[in-house]
Amino acid sequence: MTDVTAGRLRETYPTPHPRVVAKARPTLDQHSSKFISLSPFCVLASSGPDGTVDASPRGGGVGFVQVASPTELRLPDRPGNNRVDTFHNVLNGSGHVQLIFFVPGIDDTLRVSGIAKLSQDPQLMATMEEFGKPPRAVLCITVTEAYFHCGKALMRSNLWSPKVQVKRDVMPSISEIVFDQIKADTSPNGDTPMTQSEVEVAYRKVL
Repeated sequence: MTDVTAGRLRETYPTPHPRVVAKARPTLDQHSSKFISLSPFCVLASSGPDGTVDASPRGGGVGFVQVASPTELRLPDRPGNNRVDTFHNVLNGSGHVQLIFFVPGIDDTLRVSGIAKLSQDPQLMATMEEFGKPPRAVLCITVTEAYFHCGKALMRSNLWSPKVQVKRDVMPSISEIVFDQIKADTSPNGDTPMTQSEVEVAYRKVL
């Protein structure tokens, strides 16, 4: 395997067009704000004090991430696996995060970088009720950079095309997968994994 140096990297890849650099904005404008208002899904990345990186999917109703101002986003936390890796990173690390927003049907994505703080302000959480419940916490993100990413990756993957969707039964349920992965490390005490239909019912109860 040939290690790539910084010099070799630039030999392989041409200098980016000035517009590619200039499109990175220090705040949210009308286009990025509208994109976020249309997005039901994003990926949130954070880094811990030891340099490890965590990326987690976040989703909700369309526009579930609030644009509080051109320099602030508010991301509600819904029930999940309770690992709270992102929150540990925010509280113990630098607080730097990055989000990639997706809008179904649009191949372009939006990348937003910022510095996050965790809030459990009751009044704030009350404004973000969804699925009949307020969030358990809110990630308040001070925006430092935002820019649109071209749609080549989503176009190559045909992500939004029904033609590339697979049938759910080509994989076991996530419950069955986890049971198989950890069966040598845990004592299930009579527990049995849930089928996909049982998983979906359980998910609906805690959305």
